[in-house]
Amino acid sequence: MDSEATEMEEKKYIIEKSQSGEFTVPSDMGQLIEDEDQKREQSNIPQASFNFINSIIGSGIIGMPYALKQAGFPMGVLLILIVALITDYSVILLIRGGNLSGTKNYQDLVRAAFGFPGFVFLSIVQFVYPFIAMISYNIITGDTITKVMVRAARLTETNILANRYFIICLCTLLVTLPLSLYRNVAKLAKASLFACLLVVFIIIAVIIRSTDMHIPPTEDAYTFAKPGFAQAVGIMAFAFVCHHNTFLIYGSLEEPTVHRWSIVTHISVVVSFIATVVFAACGYATFTGYTQGDVLENYCHEDDLINAARFCYGVCIMLTFPVECFVCREVIENFFFQTAQPTTTLRHVIETVIIVGATLGISLATDCLGIVLELNGTLGATPLVFILPAACYMKLEEGKVYSAKKLPSLLIVITGAIVMVIGFIMAVLSPQGCSHGKEMSYCHANDVNATDFSTFIPSTEMLASSTVASMVSSTTPPFSNFSSLGP
Repeated sequence: MDSEATEMEEKKYIIEKSQSGEFTVPSDMGQLIEDEDQKREQSNIPQASFNFINSIIGSGIIGMPYALKQAGFPMGVLLILIVALITDYSVILLIRGGNLSGTKNYQDLVRAAFGFPGFVFLSIVQFVYPFIAMISYNIITGDTITKVMVRAARLTETNILANRYFIICLCTLLVTLPLSLYRNVAKLAKASLFACLLVVFIIIAVIIRSTDMHIPPTEDAYTFAKPGFAQAVGIMAFAFVCHHNTFLIYGSLEEPTVHRWSIVTHISVVVSFIATVVFAACGYATFTGYTQGDVLENYCHEDDLINAARFCYGVCIMLTFPVECFVCREVIENFFFQTAQPTTTLRHVIETVIIVGATLGISLATDCLGIVLELNGTLGATPLVFILPAACYMKLEEGKVYSAKKLPSLLIVITGAIVMVIGFIMAVLSPQGCSHGKEMSYCHANDVNATDFSTFIPSTEMLASSTVASMVSSTTPPFSNFSSLGP
């Protein structure tokens, strides 16, 4: 009875505040506030954790072996740990900042701290990040599912099921669009659990291949640190960012408190860190200096175990896609329809179709994943993970900027700003090459089905096909690899 009374008081408080204009109720949050005679569907701690883990482990994990290549193996593992700790700390800061300002979503929190300019900046970043993430999900879906279909059904390249355009459109219509039309994020908990189980299989597949694929390591493969650390941090931030939907999942939690949310955050970040570091280490150890932005592109097309992993990963990101769509829709609602709440069914459907349709159209126009991960990591994920949560807390919490309570937040803001600037400059000056769809030369070094390449000596063609940022000549024009568009 006490919990029900508390829940009723919270409902009244939120409604009164939203009506008075002190803060707005986002569309998805508003959908969690139902009439008193209706029982709202909420998540317990495990269910909320599954949603949060699924949000963290999206397309970003596929680029983590490449992040180790950029930073150096030992330094890369250390940076993954640091980014995970900052993620855990900053996510909790978001909820604390929300409590200090009496706000219930990321946009209103930044607005309470930095006014309308901050609200506009956050709205842009918070929309752009998940929007580009959804584009990357579609690109990966087209890459992975087509290879699986060709191998499983022995299809020719002219078959419609081997066409990435058709596969992306089909998966959108049958999977991602219907799931994105849900109005309550708690309903995705079972799908998120299934996606987490698929990630476990993918990690196991990569571990197995790290033990039986013997490609000679490149020179300086295990150097402690390399110059590309800033780009690596951007990719890691992209992999760990979950701040844009923190309030959504927090709002769906039963009896949401900072303590209960801290449990969800710790569980989610620890599980995600373990999965990420194992995947990154095994993927990099297998290919070292030849590691591509999408590590699954390093494996041979006729490797059935990896094809199964490709299929699982394609399904996994299709189940992650709707969570990102929820966020884009919430940003639109908060920015354009603050005075027109609650969301009507017609407006909900129109917004969803437009968002999903726009990401579909853009993903059909490009197939280069690496530059998408790097730029979205430095420009989208870094502000969301490092800068904004800590800056809001510093602004709202009482005390001097250099006080012991605020000092960790200040250091995070400074670090984030440095990573953002250096990462963007490095990504533009030394863009990652795009070798989409090309089978690696070592797959034909001996027997196409062999996994022992210990006698393989990489050719010039091999080095070209596995081009990564550190191998690109300083004379290469920025974004020159965008010329390879299409299926």
